[in-house]
Amino acid sequence: MPSIFTKIIKGEIPCYKITEDENFLAFLDINPNSEGHTLCIPKKEVDKIWELDEATYLGLMAFARKVAHAIEAAIDCKRVGMTVIGLEVPHVHIHLIPLHSMKDVTFQQKCTFSEEEFERIAKNIGSKI
Repeated sequence: MPSIFTKIIKGEIPCYKITEDENFLAFLDINPNSEGHTLCIPKKEVDKIWELDEATYLGLMAFARKVAHAIEAAIDCKRVGMTVIGLEVPHVHIHLIPLHSMKDVTFQQKCTFSEEEFERIAKNIGSKI
């Protein structure tokens, strides 16, 4: 059964897209730890990051790096943190989280944004790529 991320890739479920290329997609997390919390995923459905072939793994890291630079340019934060957990969705995903303090990476405090705010944030980050 396709993951929710595969459904997003296919356009069956909407997302707040930051950017994409033929192999990867970046979009805002809809349950963010902080403003600009972004997910980077390969379009190839693979459950665990260590199961990616080397080219896809390295490509995902390069893609995430590009997106992280755009987040830093668009969102006021001390730095952009990266985490890979993978328990929520069985599809490789990297969390890029704008950090203000360590609490932003605990996944215990969440932010709420309106649809318009999500759209503004995604457009702002995407414009920096």
